[in-house]
Amino acid sequence: MYKYKIEGGFPIKGTIKASGNKNAALPCIAAALLTDKPVILRNLPEIEDVQVMLDVFCALGGSVETLQDGAKRLSIASLSRTDIPQDLSRKIRASILFAGPLLARAGKAVLPPPGGDVIGRRRLDTHFLALTELGARVEIDGQFTFTANKLKGQDIFLDEASVTATENAVMAAVLAEGQTILTNAASEPHVQDLCAMLNSMGASISGIGSNILTIEGVQNLSGTDFRIGSDYMEIGSFIGLAAVTHGSITITDVQPQDLRPVRLAFGKLGIRWDIEGTTLTVPSQQSLQVNSDLGGMIPKIDDAPWPGFPPDLTSIMTVVATQVEGTVLIHEKMFESRMFFVDKLIGMGARITLCDPHRAVVSGPSVLHGSELVSPDVRAGMAMVIAALCARGESVISNVYQIERGYENLTTRLVSLGAHIERISSC
Repeated sequence: MYKYKIEGGFPIKGTIKASGNKNAALPCIAAALLTDKPVILRNLPEIEDVQVMLDVFCALGGSVETLQDGAKRLSIASLSRTDIPQDLSRKIRASILFAGPLLARAGKAVLPPPGGDVIGRRRLDTHFLALTELGARVEIDGQFTFTANKLKGQDIFLDEASVTATENAVMAAVLAEGQTILTNAASEPHVQDLCAMLNSMGASISGIGSNILTIEGVQNLSGTDFRIGSDYMEIGSFIGLAAVTHGSITITDVQPQDLRPVRLAFGKLGIRWDIEGTTLTVPSQQSLQVNSDLGGMIPKIDDAPWPGFPPDLTSIMTVVATQVEGTVLIHEKMFESRMFFVDKLIGMGARITLCDPHRAVVSGPSVLHGSELVSPDVRAGMAMVIAALCARGESVISNVYQIERGYENLTTRLVSLGAHIERISSC
């Protein structure tokens, strides 16, 4: 086990390349189960969650080869089992994404309850709804057992725009008999990546990027060579870090269209950046002042399904708001426990009023002081790293495994930008 030792107060400066999108990589790995031909995935981030998904893929009978350029070749000529090992399932919530591919290819999937971040109630009902509509049967007895003689396309209205449920339904439907229409589907960039990958394998999916997906079932899929898009959650995190440390950063390999809702939210805090092609630059001179709504009203930053502001960045925005002059309301509407980490920020000197599990009023700027911290989940953990890097004095963050599940080579990249951070043993 490791922890981070951080000395705050040093502005970051330099250039980094955006990592591949974690939330696209995970379903794309699961989708490789849908064919007996090799699948090459490029730009996979080197993070713990990706490695766990690759371990599950291998446990099911697959093989993973690292190519000379760092890409991964995934092959699974035949399945050796249809149950996910419990020790791997409890490590990652995305293990549920193997349900759809296993059903489509083998007619059976057995999954222990998935693990992952504890950020509130994360219901699985929408997965069950979609898969049972396609013809699966579900038994729940300490684990989830899905079986199906044949999957058949249906007109399905999802009860919530769940990202992973949409992905599971799409992966099951591409090999189902007939047409499937998914309404109220999630449309995040990572869902779009999965659909684009499946189409490159011979699937027939239309409506990509909208909340209505039409899938024409095909008999089989081929292999593919597919590149994962850049991670706009990571990009947003580094933008926030540059702003609060009064530094500057250039990020290459970004996809500007993915950052439009993020730009709106950062703009409310007086933070801007420039984009030329696929290169983004955050200048050192930022106003760091809340832009009030019309009539001088306190502005709100609230998350929503795509194309709304992504919930994974609400923790980051909360920390950034502590360093901005003015008052803003952060409204996390989607997960009722995500905001509970703010007590640690208050202990560091932040002026935050937690109104309820979903809303926090942040007034800044506040001088933060180094502290002993524990990372509760991926995004709150990264928020703590940002807080520590702009604080006075030394901070120590434990349970950094949670952070490294979602951020590639974090300490190495931060050091290259001038941050004073060490990854040390916690023993």
